[in-house]
Amino acid sequence: MPLPPFPNRLGTTLSKEEIQSTKLDVVPKRPTAQPLVEATEVTPSPAAVAASAPETLLTEHSDPSAHAQSVAADAPIERDASAQSTDTSVVTTTPKKRRKRRDSTSSTVQKLFVLDTNVLLHDSNSLFKFEEHDVYLPMIVLEELDLKKSGMSEVARNARQVSRNLDSLVEGKSLDAGVPLNAIGNIEAQGNLFFQTTELDAPLPIHLPAGKADNAILRVVHALKQLFKDRKIVMVSKDINMRLKAKALGLAAEDYLHDHVIDDTDLLYDGVRPLPADFWSKHGKEMESWQQGGTTYYRIHGPLCAEFVVNEFVYTESEPPLYTQVKEVTANSAVLATLRDYSHNKNNVWGISARNREQNFALNLLMNPDCDFVSLLGQAGTGKTLLALAAALTQTLETQLYSEIIITRATVSVGDDIGFLPGTEEEKMAPWMGALEDNLEVLQLGSRKHAHLNNPESSRDNTMEAIRAKIQIKSMSFMRGRTFLNKFLIIDEAQNLTPKQMKTLVTRAGPGTKVVCLGNIAQIDTPYLTEGSSGLTYVVDRFKGWPHAGHITLQRGERSRLADYANEAL
Repeated sequence: MPLPPFPNRLGTTLSKEEIQSTKLDVVPKRPTAQPLVEATEVTPSPAAVAASAPETLLTEHSDPSAHAQSVAADAPIERDASAQSTDTSVVTTTPKKRRKRRDSTSSTVQKLFVLDTNVLLHDSNSLFKFEEHDVYLPMIVLEELDLKKSGMSEVARNARQVSRNLDSLVEGKSLDAGVPLNAIGNIEAQGNLFFQTTELDAPLPIHLPAGKADNAILRVVHALKQLFKDRKIVMVSKDINMRLKAKALGLAAEDYLHDHVIDDTDLLYDGVRPLPADFWSKHGKEMESWQQGGTTYYRIHGPLCAEFVVNEFVYTESEPPLYTQVKEVTANSAVLATLRDYSHNKNNVWGISARNREQNFALNLLMNPDCDFVSLLGQAGTGKTLLALAAALTQTLETQLYSEIIITRATVSVGDDIGFLPGTEEEKMAPWMGALEDNLEVLQLGSRKHAHLNNPESSRDNTMEAIRAKIQIKSMSFMRGRTFLNKFLIIDEAQNLTPKQMKTLVTRAGPGTKVVCLGNIAQIDTPYLTEGSSGLTYVVDRFKGWPHAGHITLQRGERSRLADYANEAL
């Protein structure tokens, strides 16, 4: 049975003599809201019991000590003299079957998670991510959701979605009895949802100013901890200071970690694997090789093959050196394909040649028409934007594989917001596209031979006009509902996107569209996002191993010796 409405006061406890004269048996908790006891004569509904005797309603989520008092034979709960005169009946129940007491330290004991508003605004489906545990929403959280629901921002959309989820969950159900979280099909959520239906007043150890939502939530968590001493009450918040205040007050507090793809970013897939020095001696004995379309393929057998990932780049610089891409993986064999050497000037891309090993790997992904999704990570100056733009211009203006280049980015300020920007959509986005302008200047040197494409005597200005005519700068705010056909879509500063925003952008891709995500997860400017929960980290992990996707982490800066030293020393 679910959590009862919380009383305004606690009943008196049994005397020591009564406890010693009575054998108590606590009914263990269940992950589902099934009644554990049945009435000896007539079993009233939870709502009726809550209305008639809120202080004696027994549930599997109640304080175990109070539960033990009520189920003890001939041991009614003594009431305080100040108890309401209308509340004089006691619900007596008899256990249908005696069960063993559950160890309170067991990992299967249900917790009660009190959610902060920012968790719901960060992930509109967070209600259903706590498995068998219960979720509690203070009234102030509903007030804050109501204040955030207006507008077209991601926060406003999440607030409206949470409200719709709550409305679907509570339809036709009693809030006092709790609501099963799997009521609308979320089968992974086996706990119950509870709302604050009574005033909870338990003074905090430290005086905190009234009228602030954070402090109101902390008071609720403290009151719940006092009411249910044998149950673990945990506050979940994305706000670091909120968690610090909770811990200072002796309350359990956790970050919302369900959106964290990995705990340690050092374990993030980087798309590159160095091979051991004895690779050929262990994997080259039964090797097969063949050529197809100017590419040499090797089928190798050995213990390392099972660890390979499709489209991962594997290399060894020992004699003979090997730079290949994994094309197929089975239990004990793999197919490797040789790469095109973009470090050579004859293979330059719009005048740009790869300056290091990772840049060469990246260009092999960017210039591969069979690779629909590419993600490039790297610190400032590693050439992410330049490589992506050079590949986009070559395949749009030379080979005409794509009809247009679309560039967008998250408009998150590093410092204070400069306020309203006048003009059209592209004019508003212009201040955010400084990286585009900088890289176009670099690419002008490589565009001289492409002057006006087929007219070598055209001026450089006309050439740049032709380039700009193929580039569209779009705001993320207007991406929902669109479909891009045969476009080269570049998402810059993707580390500032949430997983939901990233999904919205990537799913805009129609037939023939290539999506390239660029970013540096060490430079996240979005509140409540971390390296582990960034949308860029999310897509790198989820697209790993898909035959039409690839990822490279660029390691070496190529901007200037000053920029390289600043990245290391500062």
